[in-house]
Amino acid sequence: MADTLMVIALLLVAGAATAAVLNRDPARQAILLSLLGLCLSVLFTVEQAPDVGLSQLAVGSAVTPLMILLTVRKVRRRRRDG
Repeated sequence: MADTLMVIALLLVAGAATAAVLNRDPARQAILLSLLGLCLSVLFTVEQAPDVGLSQLAVGSAVTPLMILLTVRKVRRRRRDG
């Protein structure tokens, strides 16, 4: 059962990473990066590293995508105004 969960988690990580790389819109990439962080936290939890999973959940799923979205918003606003 644990092997099956590991394979599913790895497939989710691979799918989310591929989707983030293939997408061209920075805002969508940030959303997909958040999904990738969530999948990685699941993978770390399945691998019996819940402390790393919680850290990944906080940083990879929330903080980093938020900073990217705020930066994209500011850059787009400057292009429109400038």
